[in-house]
Amino acid sequence: MQTKAEFWFDPVCPWAFITSRWILEVAKVREIEITWNIFSLPHLNKDREMPEKYKAIFANSWSCARIIKSVEKDFGKEKTLPLYSAISTRIHVLKEAVSKDLLSDSLKEVGLDTRYLAEMENSDWDKQIIESHERGIKLVGDDVGTPIIAINGIGFFGPVISPAPKGEEAGKLWDGVVLSASYPGFFEIKRSRTVGPIFD
Repeated sequence: MQTKAEFWFDPVCPWAFITSRWILEVAKVREIEITWNIFSLPHLNKDREMPEKYKAIFANSWSCARIIKSVEKDFGKEKTLPLYSAISTRIHVLKEAVSKDLLSDSLKEVGLDTRYLAEMENSDWDKQIIESHERGIKLVGDDVGTPIIAINGIGFFGPVISPAPKGEEAGKLWDGVVLSASYPGFFEIKRSRTVGPIFD
């Protein structure tokens, strides 16, 4: 029986990117259908005091998210995952700075017109981005970030993993996550991170 899953990501979050690579591995060994949704770290943190370095990161988040949302308007969800993968691989794996060149190359990679670059600074998309974000937050509460996953309508933050397991190991982790999420009284399991984001 196929499981319906939803995944919320911010393109600039390395942890969400690793978790997204895991769930793609899961899809190879388990019957799941994934819908991809935008999350907004700058919107999440809009009322919080943040270090100066995050201002540029948050500006980059808006730029990436606006382009993805504008593409969704024309193609539905068909191009969301490919474009997210193209953008975030460049940011997190190739260590490229977010720029018009990065976004242009990402659009070209997935067969999209570079005219979407014009949407980078178009704040008209922000309402839709925030609506997507809030739909995810409504499932889990506002004291978490990204990634958010919902399984058959039950949402949770995480898992935060590094590196992403592959093959049946990915499937086993998924089985455990699904089992945990299925219990309505299960809220949190956590330990301190001992490694940074590992992309392989």
